[in-house]
Amino acid sequence: MTWYTLLVLAVAAERLAELVVARRNAVRARARDGVEHGRGHYPVMVVLHTGLLAGCLLEPLLADRPFLPALGWPALALTLLAQALRWWCITTLGPHWNTRVIVVPGARLVGAGPYRFLRHPNYLAVVVEGAALPLVHSAWITATVFTLADAVLLTVRIRCENAALTTHAVPA
Repeated sequence: MTWYTLLVLAVAAERLAELVVARRNAVRARARDGVEHGRGHYPVMVVLHTGLLAGCLLEPLLADRPFLPALGWPALALTLLAQALRWWCITTLGPHWNTRVIVVPGARLVGAGPYRFLRHPNYLAVVVEGAALPLVHSAWITATVFTLADAVLLTVRIRCENAALTTHAVPA
């Protein structure tokens, strides 16, 4: 459980690094007349993702979940791949990346990096991580609850993001 706790704390630290990047990029976008959309769902997203990390730590302890190598090692590999995809998205979007939906009017849509293959690759990373991270230590209830709640949130989020990009961005 010690190694798993360190993994979850490393993911939490990565999320904090994301927030630093997002805050910097939000200031830049607003300075360029960036328009924010979807403020209402943002607090829900924060609570859901915080709950994922808490559940990852609490469920194995409270429900005495074992580390099952046949499940845990592949789940760890998927978690690491999700992190790599997430940072590929962040670096590809550069100053346009954000945890909020902020679009600078007239900005071009990005069609490079993982965006050549998927319109919203960052959300693939979120989905994979949300299922895989808890399963590293058999926290199947956390994985299930997060996945179901995240499916609802992503439906709202992707609609919001698509509408904002359609309204303000220029096709690549």
